[in-house]
Amino acid sequence: MSLRFVVLLLLALDIASAIGVVWARHRHRQLFVELSREEKARDALNVEFSRLQLEQATWAEGTLIDRAARERLGMVLPRADEIVVVRR
Repeated sequence: MSLRFVVLLLLALDIASAIGVVWARHRHRQLFVELSREEKARDALNVEFSRLQLEQATWAEGTLIDRAARERLGMVLPRADEIVVVRR
């Protein structure tokens, strides 16, 4: 091999390596932007989930259920003579 061929080969490999580095950096930036976007979406979903858990806990309180049953559905506690115990 001639010296000129070796130099051209090394130059071509150097350019290919530089292009590879530029491509890798560009891809890294794209993936980082996507990661940031997904983390932001995750945080928003966590906030919504916390809000829904709080709402569920609020609705699960016995007083709210009792009030809703009485006001909306017209339910009342049965009198003692209306209670029937069924045994198997």
